[in-house]
Amino acid sequence: MSAEDNIATVHGIYEVFGKGDVPAILDQLTDDVDWAAETSSDAAPWYGMRKGKDEVVGFFQAIGNAVDVSVFNPKSFTSNDDEVMVLIDFTMKSKETGREAAMQIFHYWHFRDGKVDHYRGTEDTAATVEMLGE
Repeated sequence: MSAEDNIATVHGIYEVFGKGDVPAILDQLTDDVDWAAETSSDAAPWYGMRKGKDEVVGFFQAIGNAVDVSVFNPKSFTSNDDEVMVLIDFTMKSKETGREAAMQIFHYWHFRDGKVDHYRGTEDTAATVEMLGE
């Protein structure tokens, strides 16, 4: 797959994320996908390492149960033949505390045979912790 193909795949993942279509996201992942957000902290329920599609479902459930996403605006994409990096404006609101957090986040996507086999997401952990009321 080309860099342009991989960017198109990530665009598609973001489009179906906005619709809450987790099965469509899973279709773009390898069965053994290595998926993680903020691996060095457990301050938010979606943080941590996940292996395989079944565990990735838990990532999306954790986000959906904890926050409402009001802004998800991918601003910049960069890519080579098997990697995509994205800068995103992101705002979420805690369902429990009602607090909001706005930040820029980064997503790293690695591809194998046209599917995502490795994902890392980073965010402003301090802002997330404050929003969640931890």
